[in-house]
Amino acid sequence: QVQLVESGGGLVQTGDSLRLSCAASGRTFSTYAMGWFRQAPGKEREFVARTNWGSGRTYYADSVKGRFTISRDNAKNTVYLQMNSLKPEDTAVYFCAAQNPYSSGHYSEMNTYNNWGPGTQVTVSS
Repeated sequence: QVQLVESGGGLVQTGDSLRLSCAASGRTFSTYAMGWFRQAPGKEREFVARTNWGSGRTYYADSVKGRFTISRDNAKNTVYLQMNSLKPEDTAVYFCAAQNPYSSGHYSEMNTYNNWGPGTQVTVSS
């Protein structure tokens, strides 16, 4: 089990950048796949990005591909989401999620992940 806490959200303008961080507790962080999801007001939570624990392979939603980059620092038990060229439609609460190595499921589905952070608000003004 890991506990997750996101940080780095805020209010920015269109075209600005933000870097979100997700700090994880637990000695086995390096064996967890990590993902970012987001939920806009009145909408369902949606997949944003993921990084695998072994290969480091990454996956992105089409809506953020080329603008967002997910990365991890296992020494710091932290996963990042670098967000560039932000748009108003990126406004949402962003959640960090962890998948332990014993579970399975598609990388974009919420129930694939076992642990979630409380979220951090990102607001992009036009």
